[in-house]
Amino acid sequence: MADLVVSLKDRIPDDRIVTDPGVTAAYARDEAPWAPYGTPAALVRAQSVEDVQAVVAVCAEHGVPVVPRGAGTGLSGGANALEGCVLLSLERMNEIVEIDPAERLAVVQPGVVNDDLRKACAEHGLWYPPDPSSSPWSTIGGNVATNAGGLCCVKYGVTRDYVLAVQAVVGRGDVVRLGRRTAKGVTGYDLCGLMVGSEGTLGVITEVTVRLRAARAAERTIVGSFPDLRTAGAAVGAVTAAGIVPSALELIDRHVLRAVDEWRNMGLSDDAEALLLGRTDLPGEAGEAEADAMVRLFEEAGANWAVRSTDAEEADALFEARRLAHPAMERLGPVLTDDVCVPRALLPEMLARVEAAAVEHDVLIANVAHAGDGNLHPMIIVPAGDDAARVRAVRAYDQIIAGALDLGGTVTGEHGVGLLKRRGLHDELDPAVVALHHGVKSALDPAGIFNPGKVFGDPS
Repeated sequence: MADLVVSLKDRIPDDRIVTDPGVTAAYARDEAPWAPYGTPAALVRAQSVEDVQAVVAVCAEHGVPVVPRGAGTGLSGGANALEGCVLLSLERMNEIVEIDPAERLAVVQPGVVNDDLRKACAEHGLWYPPDPSSSPWSTIGGNVATNAGGLCCVKYGVTRDYVLAVQAVVGRGDVVRLGRRTAKGVTGYDLCGLMVGSEGTLGVITEVTVRLRAARAAERTIVGSFPDLRTAGAAVGAVTAAGIVPSALELIDRHVLRAVDEWRNMGLSDDAEALLLGRTDLPGEAGEAEADAMVRLFEEAGANWAVRSTDAEEADALFEARRLAHPAMERLGPVLTDDVCVPRALLPEMLARVEAAAVEHDVLIANVAHAGDGNLHPMIIVPAGDDAARVRAVRAYDQIIAGALDLGGTVTGEHGVGLLKRRGLHDELDPAVVALHHGVKSALDPAGIFNPGKVFGDPS
């Protein structure tokens, strides 16, 4: 390890290399509880593509894993340190290089925080749509690595839909540019798209060019209270069947509402078993009609009540509660968060299966969901230090994944596979498809150093 650190210091300024265990420990894992992690040999806080190139070259020479990481907000263990690895933090590469209003694109470094990009774009009358709940803290590089989604993705798509090009360090230190700046282009394979969602296993992304949209009209908010999760799911199906594509359609259950209210004292009502929060951003009369239609569909599906919010502050508080769901539940104990996605028509059935898993394994499961696109985030809460509850939680987690696959769904909608869902990946993909993925990784990572063991690693 001493030779590794010496080699790094030969190529990178000393003040960017950290070996103090007290510091490196803070970077050694993301927010996934119980996902394994090791002790890194060094942490490098890169400030340039040249720093990243040097780290990759040194790691390739020494046969040492390199694990890229952003803000560490992941929930699957994808950024967790491997024993003896070099942790490559990209948080200091946080420059918004360019915003081009004419071409409606932005060029950013990977450490730019999602909300900071959105604010900068707004100054030009532009909008960057992908908005994961962690947008105040998560970075664009991390969003790209996991193909993050968010609240408005039911209408506007996920991160992959907005990445035009990336600069990345691959192989043994090669800097490549993949993709394009133009609105169209089909030259060669879509290697840029391949990097999106690759979780650091194919290379290190050092710059991202993203597509932007024009700023949109003010949204109207619709709130529905439901007697149970399955009825709320049926309301989502009714909205979909009616051909309505809301700008957001989110589900929050009573456990989350209560936890957020106890933490932030936001005055939220927890009388309902579930709330649906809908939004429409259609302008003028079209927006009025769509909002009225969603109220009617909620009521016809069995809502206790459904209203259009006339109080912007109240509406924003409800969506803020949705974004605060995970940290609020963490106050009750470690949270094992699932991330399954099912066909939207089967959302009621999947919610019922989540409730059944909670009963069968005697665990508390709080639910939030990007209900409009069938992406559920059941959060299994375990009292700190309760080993028996931890075992039951893992069983419930696995049962939820199996249930989603049984319904034709997928094991992860936006959090990534990381370490926690490797078994689920192998259950979902045919062996021949897994072999194709291994072939791609070998081509882009001939030294086998980029986040090895993650995603396609041994699931046992």
